[in-house]
Amino acid sequence: MIREWLHDRMPRSLVARAALILLLPVVTLQLVVGVSFVQRYYEDVTRQMTRSLLLELRFVHEAASAAPDPGSALAFATAAAAPLELDVTLPAQAPPGDSIDRWDLAGRAMADTLRQGLPQLEAVDLSVSNRVTIWLATPQGDMEVEFSRRRVAAQNPHQLLVLTVVLGVLMTAVAGLFLRNQLRPILRLAKAATAYGRGRIVPFRPSGATEVRAAGTAFLDMRHRIERQSQARTAMLAGISHDLRTPLTRLRLGLSLLDEDEAQDLIRDVDDMGRMVDAFLAFARGDAGDAQEDTAVAPLVRAVVEDYRRSGQPVTLSEVTGEDPGPVPLRPMAIRRALENLLGNALAHGTRAQVSLAFSGRTIRLSVEDDGPGIPPERREEAMRPFARLDPARNQASPNVGLGLAIVADIARTHGGSLRLGESVALGGLRADLVLAR
Repeated sequence: MIREWLHDRMPRSLVARAALILLLPVVTLQLVVGVSFVQRYYEDVTRQMTRSLLLELRFVHEAASAAPDPGSALAFATAAAAPLELDVTLPAQAPPGDSIDRWDLAGRAMADTLRQGLPQLEAVDLSVSNRVTIWLATPQGDMEVEFSRRRVAAQNPHQLLVLTVVLGVLMTAVAGLFLRNQLRPILRLAKAATAYGRGRIVPFRPSGATEVRAAGTAFLDMRHRIERQSQARTAMLAGISHDLRTPLTRLRLGLSLLDEDEAQDLIRDVDDMGRMVDAFLAFARGDAGDAQEDTAVAPLVRAVVEDYRRSGQPVTLSEVTGEDPGPVPLRPMAIRRALENLLGNALAHGTRAQVSLAFSGRTIRLSVEDDGPGIPPERREEAMRPFARLDPARNQASPNVGLGLAIVADIARTHGGSLRLGESVALGGLRADLVLAR
């Protein structure tokens, strides 16, 4: 329970956690010094100064007690107290108890010391700032003695407090600079890794501590290997595309020379093979060869919808919600391919499709809805896997190799987003949300 409570309240960022680790010991040290050392200093010095004053108070009390009458007692006490800077009033009415603030620990220590050295003490009043008033019992009545509190209380150790605070702030600033230099390489590595996960390559040079340099070097090696593999894959796919399309084209041309009734089924099989090859190559290619550039999303979506509408397809674009941020860095051909795959999937399993676009502070959401049979919630994750084929209700289109949603999910991941499947409220079929990070 305590661990979960702390986990929920801990800062999320590395900088904030490092600052907490840095400041917590410093603040704790200053509190310990302030509470234990400074308070002990107040109390110990106050007791010592009070014991020194006890001799003077006893002398004044003995002078007043030795007088035969109240008038003489006041005269003897005043004569004895004047050189000692004590103000005496006799007779006086002592209050029923002490008047000391609850948090005045030094004042309570002083009152305890006075009571131990003066059995005749009746009350102590510390309500007046920087003044101490006590009442002593004498044969001629209660005697009031007033004196400055500075005589029995330690002065505030301003120099110690200021030195502690200044040094604490200075050391925290120095430690913060060192900590910042150690965290900067980690933040740069995280930024480079995040950008590469979204399909961007930013300049990065390993720096910092040995472990951070090792992690940065490993990241660069991994990125170089992936780039080499991507380039090799692009070159291989270009060759495969040419080598496969050429014989298919010759085969279709040869079949077109035959009798139309005899060759119709064979021509359809060849066309299906061509579409299947295109699907395999699109999935293997991903967004290779599509350079990232600043692209306005709303015009891109409208252009795709208009292309479908011109071809007679029942595709509509609903109202765009949110504030359009304008051009954002993405791969326009990949986004267009993903939207076309979603629309093709919607029209293959339904009679109409609806596209919507929503902007938020951190994401861009492209939604495609249809009026088809939809996908059960327990099989939506499976539907986004490569080569996944669901029940016949969503496999009426031919050929279906199970790569349409997998290609869209892969494009979403390369843009730092995701593909989410749900139920369409407007049309009752499937709702596919292509979420892109801004």
